[in-house]
Amino acid sequence: MPSLSGHVGDGMRKVVVTRKDHCYPLGTEAVPDGYHRRVTTTRTTKTHAPDCTDPKSVYAAACPCRDMLDLLANKWSALALGALEDGPQRFGALRTRLQGVSPKVLTQTLRRLEEHGLVHREIHAEVPPRVEYSLTALGADACVPLAHLRTWVERNIDRFPEPV
Repeated sequence: MPSLSGHVGDGMRKVVVTRKDHCYPLGTEAVPDGYHRRVTTTRTTKTHAPDCTDPKSVYAAACPCRDMLDLLANKWSALALGALEDGPQRFGALRTRLQGVSPKVLTQTLRRLEEHGLVHREIHAEVPPRVEYSLTALGADACVPLAHLRTWVERNIDRFPEPV
C-alpha cells in the first residue's frame, strides 16, 4: 500500500477510505468491508498557507493552525480526548461519560477528531458491528496540555465570578 501522504508535483497526495459522503484517513490497516480506497491530490502553495513556525502566525486570519486551535478549544473535543486517555471506548461509553452531550454533537466531534488525526476509529467485524474509538499518538500528545487546562479549571473554579 502506498504511504498515507507524500508530495506529488505541486500538491499533496493523500490516501483515504470513503463510505458514502464521509472520508476517513487510512493508515496501514486493511480497508473495511463496504469502504473504498481513493487517492486524492490537493494543491498547496505557500501563498495560501502562512508559515506556522512563527509563534504569532496563529493570530493571522489565514493561518491553518486556527482550525486545530478551534478544534482543541471546543468543550466536547477537549472532554472526549480526556475521556479517551483511559483507553479505547465505544460510543455509548463516551456518551455516558460526557454527560450532557447529544448523540449528534458527539458523532460530529468524533468525526472531526478523526479527520484531524487525533482519534482512531476501529470497526470490529462482529454481529452486531462494534466500533471503538482510541487516541492516536498525536491525540495523546494533545491530551497533555488539555489535562493541565482541565486541572487548572478544576482547582480555580471558585475564583471565577458567578455568571450574570
